[in-house]
Amino acid sequence: MVTPESQVLTLRLGWVPNGSMTTKIGVLSAVNTIPGGTFTMADGLTVTRMGYGAMQLAGPGVFGPPKDRDGAIDVLREVLALGITHIDTSDFYGPYVTNELIREALSPYPESLHIVTKVGALRDREGGWPHARSSEQLRQAVYDNLERLGLDTLDIVNLRVGGMVPEPGSIAEPFGALVELQQEGVIKHLGISTVSAEQIAEAQAIAPVVCVQNFYNIANRGDDDLIDSLAAQGIAYVPYFPLGGFTPLQSDAVDEIASRLNVTSMAIALAWLLQRSPNVLLIPGTSSVTHLRENVAGAALTLSDDDLTQLDDLSPQS
Repeated sequence: MVTPESQVLTLRLGWVPNGSMTTKIGVLSAVNTIPGGTFTMADGLTVTRMGYGAMQLAGPGVFGPPKDRDGAIDVLREVLALGITHIDTSDFYGPYVTNELIREALSPYPESLHIVTKVGALRDREGGWPHARSSEQLRQAVYDNLERLGLDTLDIVNLRVGGMVPEPGSIAEPFGALVELQQEGVIKHLGISTVSAEQIAEAQAIAPVVCVQNFYNIANRGDDDLIDSLAAQGIAYVPYFPLGGFTPLQSDAVDEIASRLNVTSMAIALAWLLQRSPNVLLIPGTSSVTHLRENVAGAALTLSDDDLTQLDDLSPQS
């Protein structure tokens, strides 16, 4: 599933990075080496394992517009300039904000770019993420994503089930509603987010699943067996919050390794995830071009066996 890391990308855009400036041209041809290479999720759907999560482009608390709209546009354009071909988003980020930014910055989209969105939640006035999983709500959410992204078909739609941890119960009804939309031609492929192994099996009995998004990192490894099972099936695993949920002691241990290797703690977290399994895809988010570049450079780090052993010891599940 993993292909060589060197890729030649031809991006049909009206701009091209030139240091920190941009110049007007019609076609950008660039050779990029992306950490981890690529992963084929389905026929015609190959993405760089190093992706980008757009959630942080919205305002504080993932509400409202960004403080620096031009800066957000620059980040998205730098994503493509770096050779990243996988962007994760949702219409409930903002809400609506990240999808509108993606369309403004990147449309018309290059054929190499694959945008993955998710449905199954809304934003309330208190900043919560209440479920929105009825057939009517899911249909509306899919069409809202299509409209704001300016697309006729969505490459992948993830059904968001839990919040930070899976919630028990059947997902057959909401997943089946997305299958109907897939059969109507507005969704190409389906994924699920924050789910258990049992819920994944339930979904697979209804229709193919190409990716699973769950909370997972060095310190939170409850999905170790699940990742291996999905890898054997050729299914992508997309962890979120690579530095989330660490205890102070765990954070200190990662910081110590980062200091010794003269890299950031995020670089350690991302590099560890890429080395964990070839089906792991990354979607770290940032609203800074500088941090975006640092994330890509940091993920290229190769951790030694001793480093990996030390990091493995941080998790109570390991």
